[in-house]
Amino acid sequence: MPGYGDSPPAETVATAQGRVAFLDHVLQELGIRRPVLVSPSMSGRFALPFLLARGDQLAGFVPVAPVGTKDYAAEQYRRVQTPTLILYGDRDMSLGPQALHSLWHLPRHRMAVVPDAGHACYLDKPEDFHRALLGFLRQLK
Repeated sequence: MPGYGDSPPAETVATAQGRVAFLDHVLQELGIRRPVLVSPSMSGRFALPFLLARGDQLAGFVPVAPVGTKDYAAEQYRRVQTPTLILYGDRDMSLGPQALHSLWHLPRHRMAVVPDAGHACYLDKPEDFHRALLGFLRQLK
């Protein structure tokens, strides 16, 4: 993502609207329609505004202890009708519970907690993470 890792900062993604436009452009360029958006940690800065603005374009949403959940009100989350799997590790004592507190307002959510896993639960317990993710994806069909 622009501005993260080794990529240079980009003015086009300095705002939530810019990040929505960026992600929309990526999906269009790839020709992906109705994707399931998996959003771990820092990608929440892109995924959450996209979910709130264009959630109807998603088949599903999988936030994995994303950042930025406190930036939006419960009422904004309540309007989203995208099926969601809220996922985090049970040893994530900061972002996991914080994200759950906000994302709990999504009306079509399920929750999965990866046992004995920290913030990067997909790295700590990949089999458990994938089992939860694949179960959610199967349910979307």
